[in-house]
Amino acid sequence: MAIDLHGRHLLSMKDLSEPEILAILDLADDLKANREKWFRAAPLAGLTLGMLFQKPSLRTRVSFETGMTRLGGHAIYLSPIDFKIGEREITEDIAIVLSRYVDLIMARVFGHNIVEELARHATCPVINGLSDFEHPCQILADLQTIRERKGVLKGLTLNFIGDGNNVAHSLMYGGARVGMNVVVTTPPGFEPQARVLEEAQQIARQNGSTVRVVHEAAEGARHADVIYTDVWASMGQEAEAEMRRRKFQGFQVNAALLKQARPEAIILHCLPAHYGDEIDYAVSRTPNSAIFDQAENRMHAQNALLLKVLGR
Repeated sequence: MAIDLHGRHLLSMKDLSEPEILAILDLADDLKANREKWFRAAPLAGLTLGMLFQKPSLRTRVSFETGMTRLGGHAIYLSPIDFKIGEREITEDIAIVLSRYVDLIMARVFGHNIVEELARHATCPVINGLSDFEHPCQILADLQTIRERKGVLKGLTLNFIGDGNNVAHSLMYGGARVGMNVVVTTPPGFEPQARVLEEAQQIARQNGSTVRVVHEAAEGARHADVIYTDVWASMGQEAEAEMRRRKFQGFQVNAALLKQARPEAIILHCLPAHYGDEIDYAVSRTPNSAIFDQAENRMHAQNALLLKVLGR
């Protein structure tokens, strides 16, 4: 089946069907394996990506900017000082103006409503580089990494242990789309949004998999093929960090927890990591860890997405 994503926005993992996700991953694998060929071909020559950053980033900025450069295009970094959504200029005007200059907009923002409004008014594709609600680009890289290590996606069990945050939401949608079983393990009161759980469970049923939330660390990790964690306090939640550290005691990814998972289970973390909190440093450096493959794959998965939405 031909997959055509040309001109499409990506705001949520819900926006992609299973065949579309797999087509992006197939292209990402080819881009990674044959990078010199792709760099010489420069398929994005003459095209420009506008990058809006309300939140600072290492991986998102460098992976998108490097990806555009290596594929022959150009990326422009716009800091919060440059655009100040809602203060200096309304989102609608930013979307319309940028569409006259660039071929694609990537936005890393706080409120998910910002990427939705950008997409409503832009005449070029808009990619959600991260919002407080979802992180679809991260999950494309995660799925690429899991498939690299395991050879398949369908039928695997992924345990996300931590806050029911944007990464958890996108993992629930994305995992359900490709037929993975997703277990979110979190203390009471930190669950993913109920609407996301219900929608992800509906998608999972169509694909023969399950999505569930549990509150015991050992239960969530039991027989898992993938153990995934993230920081307990996301950007913007710094004032809650100490309270969350107390609430999340017992939810650390460490050697004891990994005994509940399958012996060949892989370890993922979207970084940056707070070693000693959500993950033990020693565990992050074991052969089971795919954390740095995962970080590298941000560029390959996003490059594939860029090529697809730009019709190259």
